[in-house]
Amino acid sequence: MTRFSTGPRVRRLADVHHAIVSCERCPRLRQYCGRVAQEKKRAYRSDTYWGRPVPGFGDANARLLIIGLAPAAHGANRTGRVFTGDGTGGSGDFLMSALHRTGFANRPTSTHANDGLELEDAYISMAVRCAPPDNKPLPDEIAHCLDHLDAELVHLRHARVVVALGKIGFDAWLQVMRRHGVTPSPRPVFGHGVVTTIDVGATGLPSRLIGCYHPSRQNTNTGKLTPEMIEQVFEQARRLLDRDNSACRILTYCITFHSPVMSPRTAAGSTSTHPAPS
Repeated sequence: MTRFSTGPRVRRLADVHHAIVSCERCPRLRQYCGRVAQEKKRAYRSDTYWGRPVPGFGDANARLLIIGLAPAAHGANRTGRVFTGDGTGGSGDFLMSALHRTGFANRPTSTHANDGLELEDAYISMAVRCAPPDNKPLPDEIAHCLDHLDAELVHLRHARVVVALGKIGFDAWLQVMRRHGVTPSPRPVFGHGVVTTIDVGATGLPSRLIGCYHPSRQNTNTGKLTPEMIEQVFEQARRLLDRDNSACRILTYCITFHSPVMSPRTAAGSTSTHPAPS
């Protein structure tokens, strides 16, 4: 399976991860993460906290790219893996349960870095790589971290669909697109379950963007985001990926037999938006 690949792409992505872990560009965030790692939470007194920037995690050949907000202070900042270790009912288990039900993860929980969790055809990144105080990164901190997301993206060449968890992740992705010369018009608006198709031209960027409420306890405990709602988002992502696969097979057949099949292109940067079907 692709998740066990050890080819050049995986090695280059590992180099990107090393650069992320070594980053010191945001003093406020580094000081906060270091302090949390020293003080610790009572439940994790015996743990050695990671306390460093957190790289992405998943399948290097993934077609689905998931973008979260930032590490949790006592979750990924403790375990060193995105959406991992924030306790029963936390965002990690909530997300992995949905990914497991839709075939993107091999288990429904995410407890520690050596728990055997593997993602299939999915990769999780974040807008910010250090846990921010009160979960509120500053604009310049987000801008600094975009370099890391962009660097990971270079080696995620199969990505076709992006699921943005929360508005910060959604806006971070739009900023990355602008770096590559893609400025969607009209500008996509974040909404849960809303699918936006963007003309990315010849950039190779994913052309489908799906908004999803972030699986924070604030959203899941209040019912703003339910297990059914997040599962529907990843079911929609799966359908889009399957549809792209079918289109590629048809195109390959047409090219092989020299069929004059053409598909109309819209203007570069144009968008079409529709809600995910229930």
